Amino acid sequence: MTCGVDIVKIARFEDISDTFSRRVFTDNEREYIKSAQNAAGIFAAKEAVAKALGTGFNGISPRDIEILHEENGRPYVKMPDNKMTDAAIEISISHSETDAIAFAVRTFPPKQL
Repeated sequence: MTCGVDIVKIARFEDISDTFSRRVFTDNEREYIKSAQNAAGIFAAKEAVAKALGTGFNGISPRDIEILHEENGRPYVKMPDNKMTDAAIEISISHSETDAIAFAVRTFPPKQL
């Protein structure tokens, strides 16, 4: 098991450019984002996942890590071109008035005997 955590200032996402948004967020994420708080939480989750993978953003793009939400609001990770097929990644995102934080845990299935 490996983990990653990231915290960002929500204010950084108040006036993000369309260029930045398209470079960092997938179309599905952009559709979900309705506020700076949403954008900051998703960005923090992408960073936390990259850390849990042990790569940071070396060799992968923020768009390679997609943060989606179930109907009940629970966030989950989708990596369409996932080279880490041996792992499951669980995430949690939280906010205060000024900050968004995300925690990611990468688990591995038990080895086959």
